[in-house]
Amino acid sequence: MSTEASLVQSTRRQGVADLLRRTALRLPSKAAVRAIGTAWTYREIYDLSVRVARGLAELGLELGDRVAVIARNSPIFVCLRYALAARGFVLVPVNSMLGADEIAFVLRDSGARVLCVDRDFANVGKLAAAKTMQTLTFVWMHDEDPPFQDMRSFRTLANAVPEPPPPVDARALLQIMYTSGTESLPKGVMLSHDAVISQYVSCLIDCEIAASDVMLHAMPLFHCAQLDVFLGPSIYVGGENIITSDTRPESLLRLLDAHRVTSFFAPPTIWISLLRSPLFDLVDLSSLRKGYYGASIMPVAVLAEMQSRLPHTRLWNAYGQTEVAPLATVLKPEDQFRKAGSAGRPVLNVETRVVNDEGLDVQVGEVGEIVHRSPHLLSGYFNNAARTVEAFIGGWFHSGDLARVDSEGYIYIIDRKKDIIKTGGENVSSREVEEAIYRLPGVAEVAVVAAACPVWIEAVTAIVVIKDGAALSEHEVITHCRASLAGFKTPKRVLFVSSLPKSPSGKLLKRELRDWLKELPVP
Repeated sequence: MSTEASLVQSTRRQGVADLLRRTALRLPSKAAVRAIGTAWTYREIYDLSVRVARGLAELGLELGDRVAVIARNSPIFVCLRYALAARGFVLVPVNSMLGADEIAFVLRDSGARVLCVDRDFANVGKLAAAKTMQTLTFVWMHDEDPPFQDMRSFRTLANAVPEPPPPVDARALLQIMYTSGTESLPKGVMLSHDAVISQYVSCLIDCEIAASDVMLHAMPLFHCAQLDVFLGPSIYVGGENIITSDTRPESLLRLLDAHRVTSFFAPPTIWISLLRSPLFDLVDLSSLRKGYYGASIMPVAVLAEMQSRLPHTRLWNAYGQTEVAPLATVLKPEDQFRKAGSAGRPVLNVETRVVNDEGLDVQVGEVGEIVHRSPHLLSGYFNNAARTVEAFIGGWFHSGDLARVDSEGYIYIIDRKKDIIKTGGENVSSREVEEAIYRLPGVAEVAVVAAACPVWIEAVTAIVVIKDGAALSEHEVITHCRASLAGFKTPKRVLFVSSLPKSPSGKLLKRELRDWLKELPVP
């Protein structure tokens, strides 16, 4: 590169770490990150991230090297995110629910050179690393001495002599986010600095994230929803960020009250748990002005309850997926009732269509697949060119989500392709059946899945959690559904459980329910 080109590139620098640096220059004394035992201003977290970035470089890392992190939410997780970005190292967040073999796959596939762990995942991290037969450097994500001699402590990294980080090309790889692997082995979604920053801009505009926000971050930071729809944009503009890994409803309600939180994101399962908590009506939630939901579809009955019990809170439905970094569409507060159940319309930097199998736009009311064009989009799947080509057929990214669109362009998610139940030759949307069951007053949560059936091939099966103090029978649920649904959509079987399996990000794990049903005798 010529001297002239190098000077221009340096001057136009725009990596994710530059966003933190600029906020620290504008708002050096403002509270940036708070947690139990930690309170960092923007100047403090920026200075710390620069020292940690130098400490990581002293481990031998070079531009583009991958660093895996398996840890709960913490201020140190936040600092590492910006330290890695500052030097052009690539973040590989690891789902904390994975077992050692699954973690080993992520480490091998990504070619990670460093694995950062906290106290809850040190042992499984060591076990996973041993299975990879790779040489990995371990970083202990605490200030105290690590439990194993071969681990470097965060304190050691933070003691490095700071130096200005080199410019990072905005097109450089920022992170590799591994999908859940519901259809096959997990895929590594490659997201560049400029893709994620483009997504931040959409979040700021369409979700109205502002410097005045006090935002509670409780969903896992290894998931791009919390990391990049909320934390990243908040730091971009200079909001205050409360970090926790405790998602118990009583803990969240106390934090919302104690910190006078103004902005909070959670999937429907978490919002439902808050509404069901006896503490809900005992804490002061009057400061909560912005409520966001996503990750799965919010039942309309629950949405109505939220608006009734949180009258001062404006609500947004955020829809997307990892490959879109991840925000794609938003249903804004003014449309929550008018377009109840909708995922809204595309955000600022996304173009979205709903198409048939030939790639043509569906007619109003028809079902098709959601496809996107956007600077948010992934650069491709890591080490998987064939899957990348398949996903981008026709010059659009194919989401795998089925939807319909109304005359005003609002999108209504029908289901994931894999969640459509094919019973007796007819297609049934699990979501439609779930919406019907949620209208029963005694239902706390419900998931509808397919169960193997010798007559129908797949039988519509409802798995229900009953509200405390309520009573329901299988007959009552089926009779209720039969009154509003076609016969083939009505559940053939209703099972009652104490809780539904969920991921750390709050998504219902329907795969686990399907596996559980396989072990039950066929009625």
